[in-house]
Amino acid sequence: MQTPSFGGALNNNNSRTGADMLGIMMDKQLNIADILEYAAQYNTDAEIVTRQVEGGIHRYRYKDALLRTRQLANALRALGVHQGDRVATLAWNTYRHLELYYAVSGMGAVIHTVNPRLFAEQIIYIINHAEDKYVFVDLTFVPLLEAVQDHIPDVKGFVVMTDRAHMPNSSLSNLLCYEELLAAQSPHFDWPEFDEKTAAGLCYTSGTTGNPKGVMYSHRSTVLHAISSCRASAMNLGPLSRVLPVVPMFHVCAWGVPYSAPIAGSSILFPGAGMDGASLYALIDGEKATSLLGVPTVWLGLLNYIDSVKGNLDSVENVVIGGSAAPRSMMEKFHDKYGVFPIHAWGMTEMSPMGCLCVKTPFLMKADADTRAAIQSKQGRPVFGVEMKIVDDQDRELPHDGKTFGRLMVRGSWVASGYYKNDDRSAFRAGWFDTGDVSTIDADGYMQIVDRSKDVIKSGGEWISSIELENYAVGHPAVAEACVVGVPHPKWDERPLLLIVRKQGVPDAECSKEAIIGYLADKVARWWIPDDVVFVDALPHTATGKLLKTEVRAKFEKHYLDLAS
Repeated sequence: MQTPSFGGALNNNNSRTGADMLGIMMDKQLNIADILEYAAQYNTDAEIVTRQVEGGIHRYRYKDALLRTRQLANALRALGVHQGDRVATLAWNTYRHLELYYAVSGMGAVIHTVNPRLFAEQIIYIINHAEDKYVFVDLTFVPLLEAVQDHIPDVKGFVVMTDRAHMPNSSLSNLLCYEELLAAQSPHFDWPEFDEKTAAGLCYTSGTTGNPKGVMYSHRSTVLHAISSCRASAMNLGPLSRVLPVVPMFHVCAWGVPYSAPIAGSSILFPGAGMDGASLYALIDGEKATSLLGVPTVWLGLLNYIDSVKGNLDSVENVVIGGSAAPRSMMEKFHDKYGVFPIHAWGMTEMSPMGCLCVKTPFLMKADADTRAAIQSKQGRPVFGVEMKIVDDQDRELPHDGKTFGRLMVRGSWVASGYYKNDDRSAFRAGWFDTGDVSTIDADGYMQIVDRSKDVIKSGGEWISSIELENYAVGHPAVAEACVVGVPHPKWDERPLLLIVRKQGVPDAECSKEAIIGYLADKVARWWIPDDVVFVDALPHTATGKLLKTEVRAKFEKHYLDLAS
């Protein structure tokens, strides 16, 4: 036998030794289709439950999903979809959408989830920019496509995700029926083998200036993200979990749940179009959901409904709250009143999206209520696979002391390195992605979003966090929603202005300017207190449910200047 040397020579296993020595392991490429194949074979107890757009409840198991997904892959091939082609969806969280997730990517094409809440001009832009070949659409969104089809001429056809009995009368050209496409195909399909870095999914982020920017995920990034996110130190999914992703599949892949749940052996409860409090509660209670995932505005509606019917969340173990900062009052209500552990989370479209979570730890479980709530108000610690740091305006790294503000930079195996067909590299520097968030990181690694860099308020040379002010304001029992923006001030450069939406039926006297200011007085520094409070019937939101502060600032930009004149 040849004696190994340390000079880089080949040994009898055709592997190098020394500085460039490689492991001698099989080089099996990561492929999204393998997730569903695995789940169908080994996670046979789990089920996929859907509130259908047409009405009623549909349920089947992973093995059923796999057979239909293979049929769909054959149908796509028959339609002329090739590797690398983009296939769009405008659809709710349903079992059919799940089938598309696996069939499109598994055959080597790219699934492009389109957010139907975007403006028509944005939808036209991203379908054309992605060069989508086909668009699969739920019944709800057929009128939306009818209104824009003349502006997306390169789309070859539209597939309505329903059966023949529910097919609409529509002006869409080359209109196809989803169930008929599947019925005509064999449930046998050999998934092609390709490099794991092959493109698999495409999401456009609306959190940027100008046109939406595309983030192209690979098979490798998606599978690694799914493996990491289902662990106990992340979303804590397993064979006993019945997970309800309220976060839409058209927005950052429902936080990866369609991939992580099959790996973990979890059942999935898809809400379809039923996103209101009553519909969600019926699904949670009827199907005994254990894990919930969604944004704060959704949970506000759910909690208000449960309160109104004196319901409970006895089956639910944890709720993952992300998308925007969760008010401390909301997390305390989940924990103290309903016995549900709130997991604060943070991520971005550019991060697939998971970045960090505030999960159960021995310290957190033993801590007193105030200490626990203070930690849970932070977005959490990074999961394995993500690195974080904060920097100043010269990209100099700042201390992790829990007090120093800095621009949040991230990198990792499922973090974007650029935008699809876009030369803008301003957010990508020296191997890091600038998230646009202003944050602190404490000595234990907990990250807390202080503000978006464009929303942080600088008053008299001092920084004020609009997010923290909003979260305190929402804690007032009469407040349904709050928004804080910095607007020009004749003396202090800019000052915070607080906009409030009162809860329904609350008298004006119980939620006055004086009452709100008094409520905030012992919670924040005196110079943080807004100079004025404006009460509004509703606040504008982005397509992903976040406060549309650009519109608020534009409307109230002269508020303090007019008061001073």
